[in-house]
Amino acid sequence: MSRCAVTPVLWKNRQAYRLSNTNVELTLLLGGGHLADFRLCGSPINVLWESPWPTIEPQTFSPPEHATLYGDAPVGRFLCGYTGHALVLDYFGMPSAQEAERGIALHGEAANAEWRIVSAVADDESATLVMEVTLPVYGLLFRRQISLHRDAFTACIAEVVTNLSSHAVEFQWVQHAAFGEPFFEKGEATLFISGKRGITWPAGYEGHELLQGDVEFQWPYAQSVDGKPIDLSQPFVRGGTGFVAAVLARPDGDNAFVAVHNRRHQLVAGYCFNPALFPWIALWEENRARSYAPWNKRTRVRGVEFGTSPMPLGLAHAREMGRLFDTPVLRSIAEGSCLQAQYDLFVHPTPSQWTEIKDVRQTEHALVVRGNGDEEIKLQRGN
Repeated sequence: MSRCAVTPVLWKNRQAYRLSNTNVELTLLLGGGHLADFRLCGSPINVLWESPWPTIEPQTFSPPEHATLYGDAPVGRFLCGYTGHALVLDYFGMPSAQEAERGIALHGEAANAEWRIVSAVADDESATLVMEVTLPVYGLLFRRQISLHRDAFTACIAEVVTNLSSHAVEFQWVQHAAFGEPFFEKGEATLFISGKRGITWPAGYEGHELLQGDVEFQWPYAQSVDGKPIDLSQPFVRGGTGFVAAVLARPDGDNAFVAVHNRRHQLVAGYCFNPALFPWIALWEENRARSYAPWNKRTRVRGVEFGTSPMPLGLAHAREMGRLFDTPVLRSIAEGSCLQAQYDLFVHPTPSQWTEIKDVRQTEHALVVRGNGDEEIKLQRGN
């Protein structure tokens, strides 16, 4: 039997593929292309957020049948299938009226469509899965390749967006990653990111705001609605609230990162990416604030989303804004051309004495995670 595998599986009654080696396993859904489950082999802990409601394949969403469970389209069409890490492509946020009329949901076409398997190959050295999805309204083709080396604790993810249309296309491209309990647990875990300058969402949180709106801050402290500083590196500080904010990723290097460290489980997980393509880290927290379906005042989730855009205000708003903190908030792709991105998803045990993650850097063959003092962990990438 090979040391690596890539196989079709059912994940909570969803069609999926699973990549595995001797250290980790990663499960991806065909409906929406979500990264649904990432864990150490044999561990009970999925480091990605799992939706507390039963999900369905998003392409099967029918408003008459499913709106009471997931909400009306276009929001329900996204939430019915959402878990873990979703791909935002086309636009970040709600569709315009014209886009909604064409049946596009929250966060664009890719996260709400059925993906195709191009190839699934494994041997003693590696497992590789290639998936793709066509976005007919925006005229884009998206392809994702996930590679897992036999000894790695990292999944190397390479993505390509190709413009199939006869004109240039402006678009937003965000990795809608999310963490939740039991990994991102109040009092046990801390979020570390490579950024400082941030700004809060201007539109509140449906009357349950944790933070003052449209105010600049220096990570990790932002101003709460009562004027007191809130440490955003800590999860779920105040029940019944939520927030949205954005932080500019490290602008002075080739690597940026987001990482969650759980001290009780002695585990770190997160992403390392190129801030030249993905300069923004969007933060979102739902802490049992929303009472309507499917949230039902029981959902705790922290979105830690890295991409081309700071906030889910839609493409028209991004065009109008143009730049924030002297940094672009959307991308354009010429007719017939393509854009490429590469990032790593990782998980690894940490020394018992570690209390912080100072840095995560990508080298040619390793991911270097630096914790307390000068202590480092080198994770083989094998790409």
